[in-house]
Amino acid sequence: MGTKNATEQTEFVLTGLTYPPALQIPLFLLFLMLYLVTIMGNLGLITLIYNDPHLHIPMYLFLANLAFVDTWLSSTVTPKMLVNIITKDKMISLHECVVQFFSFGVSGTTECFLLATMAYDRYVAICNPLLYPVIMTNRLCLRMLVSSFVGGLSHALIHIGFLFRLTFCNSNMIHHFYCDIMPLLKISCTDPSINVLMIFIFSGSIQVFTIIIVLVSYTCVLFTILKKKSVQSIRKAFSTCGAHILSVSLYYGSLLFMYVRPGSAQADDQDAVDSLFYTVIIPFLNPIIYSLRNKKVMDSMRKVFQGKFICKKNMCSFT
Repeated sequence: MGTKNATEQTEFVLTGLTYPPALQIPLFLLFLMLYLVTIMGNLGLITLIYNDPHLHIPMYLFLANLAFVDTWLSSTVTPKMLVNIITKDKMISLHECVVQFFSFGVSGTTECFLLATMAYDRYVAICNPLLYPVIMTNRLCLRMLVSSFVGGLSHALIHIGFLFRLTFCNSNMIHHFYCDIMPLLKISCTDPSINVLMIFIFSGSIQVFTIIIVLVSYTCVLFTILKKKSVQSIRKAFSTCGAHILSVSLYYGSLLFMYVRPGSAQADDQDAVDSLFYTVIIPFLNPIIYSLRNKKVMDSMRKVFQGKFICKKNMCSFT
């Protein structure tokens, strides 16, 4: 027992992404730019929705929370990755690793639930437009939002609880750019079979459950749209749902590709690239997708910029 305690690892090395040394500075600048745009884009979208009374409806309430979760998810992973790229010190303590994984688990799972919630909201809006105000009440919206965050918190706590049963005494090299559960299980000197089973049961169930809600919701929406005879109505419905379908496809597509594809010799590097997509790229793309493909958001942005321009003109004329 004394030997085991003496060799137990409490600090790890995040090996990060594999790239030639000449790309160190360009990659740092690229990911720094992506992170800054992600933060400004998502926080700007939240501010826009909060300040515009016309956007105080369930669809945009869910969108604002999605932007918040994307900000949270990106801030959990990207800053540490940037530090690891620009410095030679890639160390992370066990406690920091657990906190990072917990934060990632909460935000990532909450995003799955939010995407399913947004799909259900579009289903009710398009398939039952007359009953929409009756079904999607403020109380139901609040319950769905709280349930999404509680579900994310509960899921992360389950895996954190089982993570504490593991010991790490074989290696301290985490072949990833953040502390994800699978790379940690690979370096555990405790049998991780129970942890793998819990991932299969809970993570698998959540992904299947939310994907089914999204697929069923948009299948019903598609049939309802095709029944419409008005070209304008069809175009409006597709415009409303198009952004969300694109966002869902990107998010779940990267997750499924990562967990369903067969293993290979370069599995660690491939997992890191796949993770990069849904932790860095998608939070960057979401505010752009939802802004450019949403007429109300674009109108609200024009009002803000026009108001600032008029205000500046008045100040100039006043002075």
